Amino acid sequence: MRLIPRIASIAALSGLTLLSACSSLDFFSSKKARNEAAPLVSFKSTMATRTVWSASLGKAGDYLLSPVVSGNQLYAASADGEVICIDAGNGKTVWRIQAGTGITAGVGSDGNIVVVAGTDGLILAFDASTGKQRWKAQASTEILSAPAVGNGTVVVRSMDNKISAYEAESGARRWFVQRTAPALSLRNAPGILVNDGLAYVALPAGRLLALSVITGVARWEVPIAEPRGATELERVADVSGKPVMLGRDICAAAYQGRLACADAGNGTVRWARELSAEVGPGIDQRYVFAADERGNLMAFSRDTGSSLWRNTSLGWRHLSAPVSFGRAVVVGDREGYVHFLSREEGAMLARVSTGSSAISATPVVAGSNLIVQTQDGKLIAISTE
Repeated sequence: MRLIPRIASIAALSGLTLLSACSSLDFFSSKKARNEAAPLVSFKSTMATRTVWSASLGKAGDYLLSPVVSGNQLYAASADGEVICIDAGNGKTVWRIQAGTGITAGVGSDGNIVVVAGTDGLILAFDASTGKQRWKAQASTEILSAPAVGNGTVVVRSMDNKISAYEAESGARRWFVQRTAPALSLRNAPGILVNDGLAYVALPAGRLLALSVITGVARWEVPIAEPRGATELERVADVSGKPVMLGRDICAAAYQGRLACADAGNGTVRWARELSAEVGPGIDQRYVFAADERGNLMAFSRDTGSSLWRNTSLGWRHLSAPVSFGRAVVVGDREGYVHFLSREEGAMLARVSTGSSAISATPVVAGSNLIVQTQDGKLIAISTE
């Protein structure tokens, strides 16, 4: 992730070089370079895995392009404009198209339409069955967070912190909400989740906002992090990745902030733990999982937030957001490995090498398959036995 200056001139921060008013500071890249990835520790695998299928599409480049599953269909996109629909069970391509523009964010789908964000804030919607373009719209600036689709609405957040909603059928704009952007924010992809008539929007400056998908009226807003420190750099505290929701629990994590779970209906924070994360959390019936910026993977009680276990063997491996999968919690890393850990204890169960580049996107579950998308454009479905 990188930092984006939001003001016309910013003095050099903590020895970092200012590139230009509209450029970004490679803060996280240099930070990771100073911290070498922990060597992989040998262990006896106690979970059998196999690759069910694999497919290829273009590279993700510098963008976080995440696949999405709707029913038995998997939708994915590449930075050079390729959008693909695959049968998630057998890996057969249903359709493959060129969007006609570079893609900076995606994919969002409700099973009826597939939505991606293109260069300079272009929003493109395609028919989920055929890949035929349905409509396009224009956002105010670049979009890095995957569009969220649900309740007949497409919701996006552009880099100027403007949240906009569009009719899913026609692309007509329904409403927009403009929020003040902090002086510095992470060049990342704080996610949006649409469920039961509300859009839950993760924001810079550590806020989680719930809006009506029909009117855009705010229902509630809670702090996942409170910016602290004497300098703008120290005060960066953005929500990382996409919030996760199960039942009435919605949970999110923030850089230089907290992991927090709130009541999705009224925003009351149920519990929070100090944590600095660059990716979103994972959730299942019993646990909330989080990977911190140092590569430590942790499990907390979903009910109370009490700490249950902590695995430190994947230090500085730039983990993806975790996902619960059977008896395992799974993360990808920057060297293309997929790690399966015990949900109950955090011990290593299995490891799969994709023979590829970094896995930055959150793995997705499709029936009995776990699907990962690598930055160099591989889609790989893995099952456990």
